[in-house]
Amino acid sequence: MRVRLLLGIVALGILLPPTAHTADRPNVLFLICDDLNCDLGSYGHPQVQSPNIDRLAARGVRFDNAHCQYPLCGPSRASFMAGMYPDQTLIRRNAIYLREHLPDIKTVSQMFRDHGYFATRIGKLYHYGVPKNIGTSGHDDPFSWNYTINPRGRDVDDEDLIFSLRPGSFGGTLSWLAADGTDEEQTDGIAATDAIRLLKKHAAQRDPFFMALGLFRPHTPFVAPKKYFDLYPLETIKLPAVPEGHLDGLPAPARRSITRKKDQLNLAPKLARQAIQAYYASITFADAQLGRVLAALDETGLSKNTIVLFTSDHGYHMGEHGHWQKTTLFENATHVPLIIAGPGIKAHGATATTPAEMVDFYPTLAELCGLKAPAHLSGRSLVPALRNPKAQVRESAFTQYDSGYSIKTLRYRYSEWGEDGGAGAELYDHQTDPHELKNLAADPRQKQRAQQLSRQLRQRIAAARKKPAGITQIQFENRRRVR
Repeated sequence: MRVRLLLGIVALGILLPPTAHTADRPNVLFLICDDLNCDLGSYGHPQVQSPNIDRLAARGVRFDNAHCQYPLCGPSRASFMAGMYPDQTLIRRNAIYLREHLPDIKTVSQMFRDHGYFATRIGKLYHYGVPKNIGTSGHDDPFSWNYTINPRGRDVDDEDLIFSLRPGSFGGTLSWLAADGTDEEQTDGIAATDAIRLLKKHAAQRDPFFMALGLFRPHTPFVAPKKYFDLYPLETIKLPAVPEGHLDGLPAPARRSITRKKDQLNLAPKLARQAIQAYYASITFADAQLGRVLAALDETGLSKNTIVLFTSDHGYHMGEHGHWQKTTLFENATHVPLIIAGPGIKAHGATATTPAEMVDFYPTLAELCGLKAPAHLSGRSLVPALRNPKAQVRESAFTQYDSGYSIKTLRYRYSEWGEDGGAGAELYDHQTDPHELKNLAADPRQKQRAQQLSRQLRQRIAAARKKPAGITQIQFENRRRVR
């Protein structure tokens, strides 16, 4: 009832006539994988095969230091679609509809709708419970789109064949299946087929579009046709090193974040290799579906006038720090792939080093398409880095999880837990410790550095909590509205 009432409040807002669309404004193809870290060829991974994503990087700009705002699907997706931080969207857990907290928000795709674009969602853009919500609208925001497609493939029907560490549990537990059948029978294969069909239709009609294709893989369960598993023989899989006593120097909340899933601690090496094999297979399967879509973009001629943004909703641990999956403030969980290509982006194959955030997607796409972004946005346009990959748009990238907040600069990661850091801090020097295994926060030689980064983090926290301009916020606890 609450959701229906809130959705009714905003219904009037979408009846306003759209502004005229200028013919030379580019289209947008927004591609996002689910739970994908940076284990990709173009990001330097020695084993994962991602030829189609790599080709996209070769004709665009790859961001090497991009990070999510919250390493959990629902909060992250609400954040980048709204262009606001989780402390502004008030969404810090899954299974929440965006407009329960922000009834009058204008999302990024809604902005494009208002400017005459046809906005389509295929698959997962907002939060879904995976795999149980596949084939439904999940926690989608209907006002963000003109048209939606909810693909459902044999991966859902084959659920009883899936291996899981906890039998019958899949979405939040390590689980996998080397599937029979073809790519096109899987949910993501069906999604790619639908995207290709619609791209051909847009090419024929010559109408401007914002198309968002959200693949479900490599989210657990790691399901892909068997041929992708065969690319990664178990004997070739290397397990990440976890030093003895690696937990000792961590604040208690950080320790809890990497030990909370007890059934995934201390996996036997054979089981760990099987999980990594399945994850890699799912990545290469997802890459193949993206390749089909990107090929259609080229074949229709739409690539000449379409901005392509590729990303994931957050990073992912595959045994690093002894942890599997997400929900930490380590680099493994915050770092996301980000590639932007298309008309006007001439730095082909370049790498941007600036810290970047997912809230930056909204203002970046608006500027690339010549649209005026809403005043409520918290992100910064990354266009300067698309013009000059050496340009520094930000000093740091900001992420939060639970009671913790973190920033990643060009060299350092600094995190604090609890109000004003009362539950402890972490400091890692990526120049000497890229895997974040040695916490330097208590090192007397790093005192000045820690103090400097603490001040910078506190400033970022204050900005991320700032009331967004012109946006109504609804707190659940006491139904209090803040305008």
